[in-house]
Amino acid sequence: MEFKKILFVVTSHDKMGDTGKKTGIWIEEFAAPYYYFLDAGKQITIASPKGGQAPIDPKSNEPENQTPATVRYYNDPETIKRLANTVAIKAVNEKDYDTVFYPGGHGPMWDLPDDEGSIRLLESFNRAGKVMTLMCHSPVALKNVKGVDGDWLIRGKRVTAFTNGEESEAELTWIVPFLLEDMLRGRGANYLKGENWLPFVVRDGKLVTGQNPASSVLAAQTVMDLFERMK
Repeated sequence: MEFKKILFVVTSHDKMGDTGKKTGIWIEEFAAPYYYFLDAGKQITIASPKGGQAPIDPKSNEPENQTPATVRYYNDPETIKRLANTVAIKAVNEKDYDTVFYPGGHGPMWDLPDDEGSIRLLESFNRAGKVMTLMCHSPVALKNVKGVDGDWLIRGKRVTAFTNGEESEAELTWIVPFLLEDMLRGRGANYLKGENWLPFVVRDGKLVTGQNPASSVLAAQTVMDLFERMK
């Protein structure tokens, strides 16, 4: 099976709790897989809960967090414009896409768990048997997603996401609404993790999850490999 169209879903949330600090997408987690798929000739649509401008975490723009993909993004007016004009999730339909990819960042912790449009979308992709990929903090979007049996989709599934240890090292444990690792375990997922900050991706059937920003390219490669196997 070959895929042509991929939907990216990003956060609309730009506030780090009540700290007054800004958050949003971790730009590398968007840029690296975006260009990986773009260079492979895929057609990409970007959606978010609110539509319009998707916020970027300022910390992800600091020099030590830059990668060739982020440099390329900031020299790419067309993609910058696309991220400023995302489609509202409620306006997209699973049937129009072959797969979906959720970049991370801390923003998703606040808006994606309870977003009805995102829940509906993921449940539709799952029912259709399509590949779904969620990175770093974006597996939080799976919190309230049900499987076809009516139980939590992630119950019993192998998944990864940003670890408690990584959250502690980022000094954000007491700011996020809850710890992602704990939530996934609480929903009955078979949570797996690699070393902090190193690439680690888990695939369970057609569900692909990545642990941290360093895993973004590996996750995109995993998606491509999975589609190659399905040919």
